[in-house]
Amino acid sequence: MHITSPQTKEEFRQYYHLRWRILRKPWGQPEGSERDEKDDHCYHIMAIRNNIVVGVARLEFPEKNSAQLRYMAIDNRHQKLGIGQIIIKHIEEHAKQNGAVELFLNARENALGFYEKLGYKNTEKTYILFDCIQHFKMIKTL
Repeated sequence: MHITSPQTKEEFRQYYHLRWRILRKPWGQPEGSERDEKDDHCYHIMAIRNNIVVGVARLEFPEKNSAQLRYMAIDNRHQKLGIGQIIIKHIEEHAKQNGAVELFLNARENALGFYEKLGYKNTEKTYILFDCIQHFKMIKTL
């Protein structure tokens, strides 16, 4: 397995398709809803295993010393293999190299334990996505 940034049109197609399939499709959202206006200005990474995109994430820098992890998704068939941890470590390193001293994210309730094991602190309830998915702000000092 290796971590890389999507470069080609086909790599971006696979990247966005996985993001949609895991984070939007189960709630009846159309393909395309996994994108937003900030995508062109962010750092994207994907995990590739056996020539298949199995994990994705996006990093943005909303404030000078702060970075935000968004749209992290691991293919259901590849969960519990350490791919998420590898992606997080890569994202944290990239954030530090670009001046961030903290990384924050809005985690779905079912992912709280995963992020807590990696040193993130749950600081508050934030929003509810699609009227049913509670999110929580989590922060880690880098």
